[in-house]
Amino acid sequence: MIFRPAVEGDLDRLLGCVVDEGISWAHPDRLLSFLESGDYRHAWIWIAEENGEILARAVWWGSPDAGKPLALDCLYVHPSVDDPIGLAADLLGHAHAAYDDKPAYHVFVSNGWRDDPTSAAAIAWRRTAAGRAGLTEELERLRYEWTAEAGAPKPSGRLEFRGEDDDELFVAAFRRVAVGTLDHHTREALVTMDPDAQARQDVAGYRSMPGERSWWRLAYTADGELAGVALPSANGGGPVVGYLGVVPEHRGRGYVNDLLGEITRNHAARGVQRIVADTDAGNVPMARAFERAGYRNFAIRLVLSPPPSHT
Repeated sequence: MIFRPAVEGDLDRLLGCVVDEGISWAHPDRLLSFLESGDYRHAWIWIAEENGEILARAVWWGSPDAGKPLALDCLYVHPSVDDPIGLAADLLGHAHAAYDDKPAYHVFVSNGWRDDPTSAAAIAWRRTAAGRAGLTEELERLRYEWTAEAGAPKPSGRLEFRGEDDDELFVAAFRRVAVGTLDHHTREALVTMDPDAQARQDVAGYRSMPGERSWWRLAYTADGELAGVALPSANGGGPVVGYLGVVPEHRGRGYVNDLLGEITRNHAARGVQRIVADTDAGNVPMARAFERAGYRNFAIRLVLSPPPSHT
């Protein structure tokens, strides 16, 4: 068995790898368009090959200007393989060694996937293979969407929203919001990073997204105190909620509704027809806020990632 990154000459065979298991995958149209945009690269597609036949394929995604892949997007093994778990784990292991990293695996499934035998089986072998390759942490995120038919929430008038040009103000706000947060990503990052570095990393990450920096808002109470932060944004798929959070001293007052309403209105005012957002399944307050604002839970994102380093 040969394990290697793909080259342009593999394209026709790569397009012949088909997943029909009720989960997200790099289908031919996606593969072609993302190779063209730079979100996929041949060097980020690894194959397990025997006698000229692709028996397994792993496709990683990254932003067009990224120096390395950011997430595993698709894991395929040919139906003829007797041990799909073993082959997939070996393929991921070879790629991880080349990347000197273990990007998380993001797989999208429908609500109720555990009750669908086909989807449940597809997740089961991939979860085991990913675990063998070091992706042992699992997080379930709820995917929400807002459509224009739902209408944008009316402003309550309780908060004043200001667009600030100084990134340092947002770094400070992110740092305050992170205290006691329910967001899994932020909590995990704070295991290995100091709060200031974590806040700066997040601000830089949102800066790198396609959303406009001018959309960002800080929220203040009538007394001029910072209440929270609201960042409408966008990714390669279109408008997203981005980021929102309430500072600890103002939690419990329902300001999350005001922040989400501001983000929704910001997008709606520009004629956006659909906004997408994710939140951790365990972040019940955020999930309820989405539902109150007219967002619908339409899918699940499973994230399989390496355990955090405590060094």
